[in-house]
Amino acid sequence: MIAAFTKPLIAWSLSLIICGTSIQAQDNTQGKEKGLKDYYAEFFPVGASISPRDVSGPEAALILKQFSSLTAENMMKMGPIHPEEDSYNWEPADQIANFATQNGLLMRGHTLCWHNQTPRWLFTDDDGAEVTKDVLLARLKEHITAVVSRYKGKVYAWDVVNEAIDDNPGNFLRNSKWYQIGGEEFIAKAFQYAHEADPNALLFYNDYNAVKPGKRDNIYRLLSSLIEAKVPVHGVGIQGHWSVYEPSEKDLRDAIEKYASLGLQIHITELDVSIYPKEGRREPRESDVAEFTPELEKLQRDKYNMLFRVFRDYKDSITSVTFWNVSDKHSWLDNFPVRGRKDFPLLFDQQLQPKKAFWEVVKF
Repeated sequence: MIAAFTKPLIAWSLSLIICGTSIQAQDNTQGKEKGLKDYYAEFFPVGASISPRDVSGPEAALILKQFSSLTAENMMKMGPIHPEEDSYNWEPADQIANFATQNGLLMRGHTLCWHNQTPRWLFTDDDGAEVTKDVLLARLKEHITAVVSRYKGKVYAWDVVNEAIDDNPGNFLRNSKWYQIGGEEFIAKAFQYAHEADPNALLFYNDYNAVKPGKRDNIYRLLSSLIEAKVPVHGVGIQGHWSVYEPSEKDLRDAIEKYASLGLQIHITELDVSIYPKEGRREPRESDVAEFTPELEKLQRDKYNMLFRVFRDYKDSITSVTFWNVSDKHSWLDNFPVRGRKDFPLLFDQQLQPKKAFWEVVKF
């Protein structure tokens, strides 16, 4: 059940109301062939993260045919958009936001506060010394206010705070510079600043490993405390950086039900299914898979089938699903965690054609 204070915002997002005008997503299907967005029109918007290179050419055509929502993969993060205290780099993010608006697509904003890709100037003064809590929070407010205000009416939902929970379940918050200087308060303040800049935007806490029981419980603890303090948080973003080997269906269902019990919307924010097991190493080795074998293809098909079957079961709580990148032609996993290793984690191949996993997702 969705908390009462989020219901008007849910209705706003689902009807695609932007700047007071109802915008119907353009029907970019060619002939009678449907895209992902058409198959899931009665369930939730289906999106992809993109970069400026994707707003023209074959990638743009694929996006318009398949997706109803976009996220800027990197261009709205602190480092790229606000590299110096007195300087913003708006153009790349503007390209993506304008492409979404011109084509009637929803736009998710990613991300306003994160421990990675944060420029050093935020934490230091002119002499290189660490700033005080008051200075850091003032800088955070200025940044969030500027970014959210610029895209007000174009971005309907923001990942406000990203990955603030520690990976060790025995700890709670990540020991980042944000936490070291700002304490736990920086999280609530980030949501407050975003809400003040755009009271109509949906505001999300976003994290990876969010269906693993230990981290799940700490995310739930954080969200519960924010709700109790009446912080304007409207949803949780479950980063779907998974693999053909995980997550289990039970862990996924348990997590969705636990978060939904808080009355929050759930967005699957960064979905891909790697063909490799999760590991921490960086250097490649001879045993690394060099091709997308039939065996791996079947494992991926089965995993995507399970994931979307579960997503459909919880359509009352899951209000968006976003793939992280458009096709296997370009994936952030090609260089992470192992440098130079090719991955094949998405529903479209390197020639932008639907893979067998695509048909597992749309045939239901």
